Amino acid sequence: MIDKLEFFIALAKERHFGRAAAELGVTQPTLSAAIKQLEDQLGVMLVQRGSRFQGLTPEGQRVLEWARRIVGDARTLREEMRAARRGLSGHVRIAAIPTALAMVPTLTTPFREKHPEVTFSVVSCTSLEVLALLENFEIDIGITYLDNEPLGRVVTVPLYSERYQLITAVGNRFSDRKEVTWSEVAELPLCLLTPDMQNRRIINKHLEEVGARVQPTLESNSMILLFSHIRTGKWASIMPLNLAEVLGFSEPIRAIPIIEPNASHLVGVVAVEREPHTPMVSALLYEARLAAETFAKV
Repeated sequence: MIDKLEFFIALAKERHFGRAAAELGVTQPTLSAAIKQLEDQLGVMLVQRGSRFQGLTPEGQRVLEWARRIVGDARTLREEMRAARRGLSGHVRIAAIPTALAMVPTLTTPFREKHPEVTFSVVSCTSLEVLALLENFEIDIGITYLDNEPLGRVVTVPLYSERYQLITAVGNRFSDRKEVTWSEVAELPLCLLTPDMQNRRIINKHLEEVGARVQPTLESNSMILLFSHIRTGKWASIMPLNLAEVLGFSEPIRAIPIIEPNASHLVGVVAVEREPHTPMVSALLYEARLAAETFAKV
């Protein structure tokens, strides 16, 4: 039944039989037959059918919750037995918000030193995408904001507080200041992350708190693109202090604290709330706690 539950989870995620079949690497008739067999076994309709996928039935929504739990338990069992035989090995999938990407090596590097048979893939996502990927077992852990928007049922390990800086070139307006206010920052030609990013929603909120409305001259979901524009000397941006420190900004780029308010938001690791976790996730959460101690000393 577990393979059918995995098929059902994929269908619920994609909301389309063709896309779900492609994601699973099976034919659409194979997927349809598996869902029908699952319905027959459970004695309920799971999918509202028409000429195309129309959503899950109420029973289907409840089965989806059980399916995620059962499939998660089965994967945990397989990983635990593999770890018992060979030690920790395999592939770690991480999704992180863009402003936290520079912090990922503080987690992956010591983890790899302890577990050399482990490989990693890291993707940049919005905070909402991080949670969706976790829910659908597409990542092992996420790194995202913990205190600004609802997280749902996840385990969290706080890492550091994100505080905000004006990043601008020497010679630009306010570049000679030791501090700058949110109201003043709103007057500058800014390049910022796109509105689907929680960092951008946080920035918008703090600007609205002081009666300002930001109208960026450039938006992107790529931190690299924002950095490249700042380095032209013609643009400014708002970025977290920890990110600026990791990048080692120096002349001719300045990082200036933004005050009034002196805002901060908590960033940390999130994982699916379940007991037990897979050996890999347990080890990652342990490493995250060690990384948090390091951040606290800085």
